[in-house]
Amino acid sequence: MNKLMLRTCALLLPLVLPVTALAAEPETSTHLHANSVPQALGLMVAFALVGIAVAIVGYRLFDKFTPGDLHKEILENKNVAVAIIAAAVILGVCIIVAAAIMG
Repeated sequence: MNKLMLRTCALLLPLVLPVTALAAEPETSTHLHANSVPQALGLMVAFALVGIAVAIVGYRLFDKFTPGDLHKEILENKNVAVAIIAAAVILGVCIIVAAAIMG
């Protein structure tokens, strides 16, 4: 019985040690927190500009990898279905960017 218990402990020890080692590390914050109103406004503008730029790049990439010209199809041909798909792509990219900014 003791040999079985010893073998079990020897097999489980490598699984338990990393958990205890990771639990001992202190938590460090990597979030950006503003200390004043102007700093908060500056961060808000910076994140908004980054988010808008990434949304535009995401739309352009989607337009590049799909057949045809989305911009022409939406504006000149008044294709509502393409406009809905393009809006869904933009919203999806914006949700991903917002999640990345929020951490």
